[in-house]
Amino acid sequence: MSLTRGIGNVEYMKKKIPKNAKYQHVKTRLDTGCSLTKYLERLEDIKRNYKYRKDEIFKRLKVTTFAQLILQVASVSDLNESENDDESHGLEGNSCVISGVGELNLERNNQKEDKVSVSNPGPDDRPYPDCPYLLLDVRDRDQYDHCHIISAHSFPIAMLSRTMNPYTKEVLEYKNAAGKIIIVYDEDERIASQTATVMCERGFENLFMLSGGLRVIAQKFPEGMTTGSIPTSCLSSPTSLKAKRSSVQQQPLQAAEKRWRFTSDELTKIQEQLEQILIPNNTNSLMSSRMSTVSSQSKASSARSRQSSSIGGRDSARVQSSRPWK
Repeated sequence: MSLTRGIGNVEYMKKKIPKNAKYQHVKTRLDTGCSLTKYLERLEDIKRNYKYRKDEIFKRLKVTTFAQLILQVASVSDLNESENDDESHGLEGNSCVISGVGELNLERNNQKEDKVSVSNPGPDDRPYPDCPYLLLDVRDRDQYDHCHIISAHSFPIAMLSRTMNPYTKEVLEYKNAAGKIIIVYDEDERIASQTATVMCERGFENLFMLSGGLRVIAQKFPEGMTTGSIPTSCLSSPTSLKAKRSSVQQQPLQAAEKRWRFTSDELTKIQEQLEQILIPNNTNSLMSSRMSTVSSQSKASSARSRQSSSIGGRDSARVQSSRPWK
């Protein structure tokens, strides 16, 4: 038997698994770590959706970070409004008791509520109180009316060429304010980068540009974040181009609504899409993330109990220290 003879046949290694066009869009859910293919895909994604330059003087904000900011602002505003409602109800009850009125006049209260509802707009018509961000759509007004991100203000780039009053009242309120930022966006960073550069040169230090604009939002957050019909130029994704074109042809064009707040359904959709982006598509990872949140809560409660027990143990140790050791 010769030693040069190999084990097996080399032809078996040259055979390839036959590909089926039906399952070409299916990708593996197993995360194998860093690889050259992932790095090349990342580079292609950057070239297709982002326009990075070496001489950028403005800061960038990721779409995922902006989605987290939206969820945090909405949750904080809901908590503050619920606390204010509870305090207002308590003050109304106390005022009736203090004034000595034993029974309430329901007709007067109903009339007051009607007047308040007519004078004050609803919670969906006004922006969040003390909102930490100001979102500016720097496209033309027609494009803004066609589609824009919810809670965005129309601020065309032509406003900067004015000699008198180039900024709106909201922009002047948020300019270099403590704890507040200004975010500009467009469809593909062409207009937004110019706007951000000019505003930074004019002294805006808290200005950010939304990376990717509506094109990245259409890919990562197709539901819940925008109002109106997304432009067809933002739907040029090579993976599902045919499906998106068919859906665009079937659905009629809708005008964008000028709203300042997200609904509960839109917030849940944003939360679900954000979890799919940040967490791998694996049930074990989803369960582990939920278990980690539960374990963090249990750790916090156990830490509090430990602190209370340690304080009680110190008090008992002081009492026992006076006793003789047995």
